[in-house]
Amino acid sequence: MPSTSRSRIEAGRTELLSRAAASADALSMFAEASDRLRKLMPYDAAVWRVTDPQTGLMSAPVRAENLDESGCAVYWENELFTENVNLFRDLAGAPVPVAGLRATTQDLPARSSLYQAFMKPRDLHDELRAVLRVDGRPQGHISLFRAKGRPPFGTTEIRLVESLITPLARKLRSFARYVPQPLPDARHGPGLLLFDASGALISANDDARAHLDGLPTGPAAVAGTGLRVPAWIQSIALKARAIAEVRDRGQARVRVRTLSGQWLVCHASCLREADGTLGPSAVVIEPARTSEIVPLIVDAFELTERETEVTGCIARGLSTGQIAERLHLSPHTVRDHIKAIFEKVGVSSRGELVGKLFTEYYAPHAERGTQRVHPD
Repeated sequence: MPSTSRSRIEAGRTELLSRAAASADALSMFAEASDRLRKLMPYDAAVWRVTDPQTGLMSAPVRAENLDESGCAVYWENELFTENVNLFRDLAGAPVPVAGLRATTQDLPARSSLYQAFMKPRDLHDELRAVLRVDGRPQGHISLFRAKGRPPFGTTEIRLVESLITPLARKLRSFARYVPQPLPDARHGPGLLLFDASGALISANDDARAHLDGLPTGPAAVAGTGLRVPAWIQSIALKARAIAEVRDRGQARVRVRTLSGQWLVCHASCLREADGTLGPSAVVIEPARTSEIVPLIVDAFELTERETEVTGCIARGLSTGQIAERLHLSPHTVRDHIKAIFEKVGVSSRGELVGKLFTEYYAPHAERGTQRVHPD
């Protein structure tokens, strides 16, 4: 590669990461990164996704560029139910979590059912996909597509995307830091949605509709009733069926933040009819427990495993001596860990630490269940 070209790409990469680092949320980061990346390596369509770092499943928000919403179920059916190439779950653990379809198949994309069912009908002839991961945990997915007439993604472009993975993943992870927002007055119970084998919505209760209203916008399937079902919820339903059919493993479960800042957990399972045959997939949406969210928040501040353990002890009210005894450390080492934790989280006392990592999340919910009286 000519030195002038390398300089242009490096300058563009630096600008991309600078703008991404200044982004206020995941969607704005995706927009900035995609705009800059498209200038360095042109592509015709793209999907940028947040994922749950525990399960690796697509969550919200999602940014889709130049793609219609009708293909979401087709895309994930091929991802979950077929022996495909470059599966996201495989890339998540690969030494290099980036791959091009044509490069992987030696320019024989028809080996991929995804190409046959999703890409070819849309005149898309190559896909470069990547898992944005940091410390071994996936924070997001990228899918970049090139249309007929463009060259396939090459080694230089794959390396460029590879160089972006860790800094973009680290920024995505940071968005889990909780910023208190006013929560809606109305409280809703668990939402329930039922999906058939193709991923089409069969029915939904009123609580599910209420929860859907508060979710970030993005690619969605429109049900017969006119209800917009986010693509990531549809993919959870398909994941549950794939697990039931022993085509996949793991959990059909993701955590997601609403527009108001509240955390929800969405989990799915495949029901069985009375005769034992597989029935519809049920997706339940409900407020997340504090224990489900604290790991995300702690991870967002980039605490080490030991610092996380110390933080948990502080939250339980243990003294420095008690922490040292429990974790088999010297009191001096514990104090060093506490100092490092304070610096990372931006607090100056144990009370501030507990308030920032824990109370700011669950206090608004606990307050609703508190009866306050003022006896004379």
